[in-house]
Amino acid sequence: MEGDGGSKLENAMMEEYGDEPHVLAVDDNLIDRKLVERLLKNSSCKVTTAENGLRALEYLGLGDENKATLEDRVSKVNLIITDYCMPGMTGYELLKKIKESSILKEVPVVIMSSENIPTRINKCLEEGAQKFMLKPLKQSDVVELRCNLMKCRS
Repeated sequence: MEGDGGSKLENAMMEEYGDEPHVLAVDDNLIDRKLVERLLKNSSCKVTTAENGLRALEYLGLGDENKATLEDRVSKVNLIITDYCMPGMTGYELLKKIKESSILKEVPVVIMSSENIPTRINKCLEEGAQKFMLKPLKQSDVVELRCNLMKCRS
């Protein structure tokens, strides 16, 4: 399922990122995190992983008063892909924090979940998620996602 923000996905990367977009992958499950990392790397993406929403926010510099560091990190992250169900902070809560940030709000966020719950999907899309993908992710999902990001035609 896709949100209405496909143009943001398509426009987010082209100018400064070359052929290797940088994706922050967030998942509390090590196996799922490694799978997403492998699929993204197979699609020529640079990948940084985080095991939960709080670590992702740390990496992104949210909560850190150093704006230069935040701007530097944001300029290097083209996409955030996060699991919905995580302890401490759900993917939905992470999405809300990102969209509330004046510097991060334009970074596309993709939510993934093993549960196909329409109300949950709609809530995420309404809050600004670019896409909601069902787990387990497949290479074809990541290829499509990367093509959207890089404006390639498949």
